[in-house]
Amino acid sequence: MAKAYKCICCNKRAKPKDRRPLTDTVKNYLRRVLPAVDPTDSDVICFQCRVKSYKNAPKPRQCSDNISNDPDYQPQPSTSRQPFSPLSITLQIPSTIRSHSRCFICKRPGPKLISLPADGRLSAFIDHNIIISADSRCCPSHVYEGTLTETALKDMKTITETSQMNRTGVNDLLQKIRKLYQQQSRHLNFDNLSDADCQSLTKLNRAQFEDLYNHLFDKIKNTPNRSIKTSIGIFLCKLCSGMSNRLLSTIFGITKSSIRRAVSTVRHAFMRGFVPLYLGIDSVTRESLINEHTKPLAKKLFGNQEERLILVLDGTYIYINKSNNFQFQRRSFSLHKGRPLVKPMVVVTTTGHFLTIVGPYMSDGKNNDAAILNHMLKTNIDDIRGLLREGDVFVVDRGFRDALLLLKDLGINAEMPAIMLKGEKQLTTGEANASRLITKIRWVVESANARIKRFKYLDHVMPNSQLPFIGDFVRIVCAISNKYFPPLSSPDQVEQDELIAKKMLQQNEKENELKMLVEEKGLARKKTIWRPIEDCEVQGFPRLSDEQLSELTLGVYQLRLSSSYMQEHTTGNCDIKVHVHEQSLISAKLQSRHTSSRRYMLWIRHSEDMVESWYCQCKTGSRVVGMCSHIAAVVWFLSAGRYQQKESLGVRDWGKYLSDASAIRIDDSSSSESDSR
Repeated sequence: MAKAYKCICCNKRAKPKDRRPLTDTVKNYLRRVLPAVDPTDSDVICFQCRVKSYKNAPKPRQCSDNISNDPDYQPQPSTSRQPFSPLSITLQIPSTIRSHSRCFICKRPGPKLISLPADGRLSAFIDHNIIISADSRCCPSHVYEGTLTETALKDMKTITETSQMNRTGVNDLLQKIRKLYQQQSRHLNFDNLSDADCQSLTKLNRAQFEDLYNHLFDKIKNTPNRSIKTSIGIFLCKLCSGMSNRLLSTIFGITKSSIRRAVSTVRHAFMRGFVPLYLGIDSVTRESLINEHTKPLAKKLFGNQEERLILVLDGTYIYINKSNNFQFQRRSFSLHKGRPLVKPMVVVTTTGHFLTIVGPYMSDGKNNDAAILNHMLKTNIDDIRGLLREGDVFVVDRGFRDALLLLKDLGINAEMPAIMLKGEKQLTTGEANASRLITKIRWVVESANARIKRFKYLDHVMPNSQLPFIGDFVRIVCAISNKYFPPLSSPDQVEQDELIAKKMLQQNEKENELKMLVEEKGLARKKTIWRPIEDCEVQGFPRLSDEQLSELTLGVYQLRLSSSYMQEHTTGNCDIKVHVHEQSLISAKLQSRHTSSRRYMLWIRHSEDMVESWYCQCKTGSRVVGMCSHIAAVVWFLSAGRYQQKESLGVRDWGKYLSDASAIRIDDSSSSESDSR
């Protein structure tokens, strides 16, 4: 039997044509890189290992005569290449085939095959526990941005359950994993962020963040410093926290310029692949707006016809820095707010769904809410007139009064709170009732604007360099709210909304009988003995639950202010005085929360079981559809608040921690001495 000559390096049988003897150069190199091997003249090496050994052998150094003539000089191994060693280590990790001629995924032959980059091979090992050899090649269609696509990972078939590696490959793999762990442990990384941390940083849970990633991943590139998920996380973290690029660079461990590029790239990706799907008139149909995004209460109060579209409009403010351009400085200065700002116009449905964002606009007198609405309709921005039909309803505030004529010409019904004429001090009962019907629906746009400002980047003063992108940021925030946040007002409360609408419409037709009684008997002019509310014995006032109080006020806003009104009473600075006219009728004086010199008188008629009627001298105090905040505060205290502990009001007096310049204590002894002199 013929003798088998095995290669001293790879231990494979060397065919006669590939068999090579060991030269002195190869022997010295093998003794240096493989200390356990002692090559002799009878050993052989295969052609491939011999070529690798010559490639990795150190080249002669260009040195001076003194060094080259030194008999003790030993050339050092080159560090430009990793030393070659045989595949002598077996790992219980699946691996793919090693082939230059066929794709290791689909097994198709070349010739147009490429090598997978080192980052892609490392990603496949970390995420899927598969070792891909550096010698393996694949089709270009399986690789995207240096990593294997999801389809390629699913189609990839491993050839063996073990992996053959040399010492150099294992060492390289360990070093790469160590470096990756150091990077991820020192700095924030969204590739492996927990659900709670993701919610805190981006206002989205992990599942929502992954869904957002699926919308944007094909429009953003991986970079050596940040992955696609990290780029999206940087953008959302900046929107939610309002942190500067310098601070974000410290948190994420990348340069400030890289942060700036990430924000710009993700913003463009949002505007191309996410915002058009969830914001804008083209993103939703008219039937969907009416059936899915219109509250039943609004349909009962203003709809009358099922096919009517009800929209709520209002402008919001984005504050900016003062500009050195004087013309722009004048046009961006708001006399109403007393500071420079720009105004996006927000259009929402009665459930809080953002329909479209128009602008932003300048903030001078030529760009008030009415002027912006006129511009929207006359120029047909976003084809808004194509969405509207005759008989549709716009719920607006008093700032849109100059646009009512245009809305009437277009056949659109405008619902706006009543305006007091010059010389009037109070709205009539009918005007106050009608205004309450409108505010019951219109509150949703104020909450929608507050939802925008929850993203602190839009709540802070923005630099003027970001002016071209303010509209994009607002639209991105609104699209995220439409997709991932719950509606501000649920459209599913049909029975409850029908009961509330029926009650409001019935009370809307009534007059305030208590107001007529007060005016007829002149109770406001009679001399009365006012007593603090806690010292006044109010007999027979009903004790009401939270549900009963909510039915009286037709909402929670007035009840939330009640504890703040009563806080002055609990701290000893009580300005709430009560007078009992008769057993079932009381009057009270209540301090205005806006003006120190103004106090309102109010009257409440009650029985032992319920509060029957009320009247207040404030602007909206004559309404019977609900009640004003002043009446609600007194009713809440007499029916529920006085039975609670003072600490349960939940209102702290922060003024005790501050100084008061008007509080100057004068020493009596020093003043008397000065008088004697």
